[in-house]
Amino acid sequence: MFTCLVCRSLCIEATQLEAIELAHRHGFDSVEARADELARLSEDELQRLLDDLRTKGLRFGLAGMPIDLRRDEQRFKGGLRLLPRLAQVLQRCDVTRLGSSIVSFHDELPFAENFRQHVERVGAVARVLDDHGIRFGLEYCATPTLRRGKRHEFIHSLPQLRELISAINAPNLGLVLDSWHWWMSGSPAAELAGLGKEEVVSVDLNDVPVGVPQAELLDRQRELPGATGVIDLPQFLGALRRLGYDGPVRGESFEFSGWTQPRDEVCAAGMRALQCVLG
Repeated sequence: MFTCLVCRSLCIEATQLEAIELAHRHGFDSVEARADELARLSEDELQRLLDDLRTKGLRFGLAGMPIDLRRDEQRFKGGLRLLPRLAQVLQRCDVTRLGSSIVSFHDELPFAENFRQHVERVGAVARVLDDHGIRFGLEYCATPTLRRGKRHEFIHSLPQLRELISAINAPNLGLVLDSWHWWMSGSPAAELAGLGKEEVVSVDLNDVPVGVPQAELLDRQRELPGATGVIDLPQFLGALRRLGYDGPVRGESFEFSGWTQPRDEVCAAGMRALQCVLG
């Protein structure tokens, strides 16, 4: 496993160049690739960025979804038309992993209809990414407060997500595993043990604030990995190690207790936490 700085996961605002500098300064192994920014660079500018990345001993660990999967059909189709160009840039930058989360509710579509829409849209995206050698990871979101009061619940557990992936049947499609949602869903360790190495595209680590009932926790109300020990990260990571997972690991702590500090302090704290739990 190797560490990856994803600034948005720590509530840090940074450009691609700033993120690379922060990752280098604080000892991360890799950094998130931002397809939209990279696509705006000229060939000379992109080559200089890649040269700088290598000089700093870094690589791109993963990328986020560069188009909108979730809203109206016109917006999705417009994004899909742009995706080959964005995927081509990511391939040029040796990005081989991309992740996106599944929203656990819908205001209009019942479960079955939403499921069919995800099969169509995620399948279309997966095919484009596969053409450019990019694995596509999906993340389920299990936080109860996300679904509370919503009209239609949707996928929010590992078995449900694996069912969606099976229905899409794309060779490059897999999982983003997040320790927060693993804990929130009550997923047993046996579920993780039953996965194949090839299913796991990327991993997110975090912890849970103490003193707040699980049912009342907000999705962004997290802590740094290992900060409280509420999540059994040794068990979670142990299962991944037994699978032979060797991909990127990011800290996704969002609004943890120190998130309003200057971004260098946030990055330093995030890296220390990852080093501690990864050993």
